[in-house]
Amino acid sequence: MANPIKTLVQDYEWIHLSLGLAGNVMFLAGSVLFLPVFEQQNPDAGVIDMKWQTVGVWLFIFGAFFMFIGAFGNLLVKLYQKADSD
Repeated sequence: MANPIKTLVQDYEWIHLSLGLAGNVMFLAGSVLFLPVFEQQNPDAGVIDMKWQTVGVWLFIFGAFFMFIGAFGNLLVKLYQKADSD
């Protein structure tokens, strides 16, 4: 019986690439949300509304997670390919 993890890693390599790419896009979007144009100031209260920065933080977190999963998947692909060639 074939190893299901090996099958997932080798036959579905595009999943790891897609997750890594999605993570990069999320990270970039999170960075953009920290630009000053997204700060909403309320002059009456003297406070800055940080809702877009909060969304940016969550995009950073999920983006970093997806990039990690994508990189880890690529590492497994390389390891399985090396093991098969030996």
